[in-house]
Amino acid sequence: MKDELRKQLKTKRNLFQGETRLRADSAICEKFLNSYAEYESFFVYNSFSSEADTKRIISALLNAGKRVYLPRIEESDIRAVPYGKTQRGAFGVEEPLGQAFAGDIQVTVVPLLAVNKNLFRIGYGGGYYDRYLKNRNTLKIGLGYSFQIEEFKEDEWDEPLDAFVCEKEIYEK
Repeated sequence: MKDELRKQLKTKRNLFQGETRLRADSAICEKFLNSYAEYESFFVYNSFSSEADTKRIISALLNAGKRVYLPRIEESDIRAVPYGKTQRGAFGVEEPLGQAFAGDIQVTVVPLLAVNKNLFRIGYGGGYYDRYLKNRNTLKIGLGYSFQIEEFKEDEWDEPLDAFVCEKEIYEK
C-alpha cells in the first residue's frame, strides 16, 4: 500500500511545476518563518528534485543568525551536521561535511511524500527520519503541498509530526 502510494505521489509531485509551484513554495516559506522563526536551532532537509523547497527557508534562517543543520546519511542513520560546505551524498542529495552535532535541536523539518490527518508521514521508505526522531525532544515539522494529504494507516514505528506546513495552511496536533 505505502509503496504504491509512494510511486503515485512522486509522479504527482513531479508534475507540479511552474508558477503554481513557485507560489506554493513561497507560501510554505512564509508560513513556516511566520510560525517558527522565534526558535534558535533548526535541522532542515536539503530539498532536491520535486520536494517542497527548503533553500529559501535555510537562507532566511541563516540570515537571521539561527543555527542550521543539514542531514547526512551515515550507514543506517541520519546525522545533523552544521550548515556549511557540502558534497553529493548517497541518494544524490547535497550533504554537509564536518562533524555531526550530538545536542538537541529545537525544530526538525522533515521531507515527506504524504501526510495523514493524524500527522503521520510517508517518507521514502528508509526509516531514517523515524529512527532519528524517536525519543528526541524536537518540534517535528513536515513540509509539503496540500495535495500530499492522503488517507493511509501508519505503522507502529512511524513517528508523528507536530505540524504539517503546506501552501494553504498549517495543520497542527
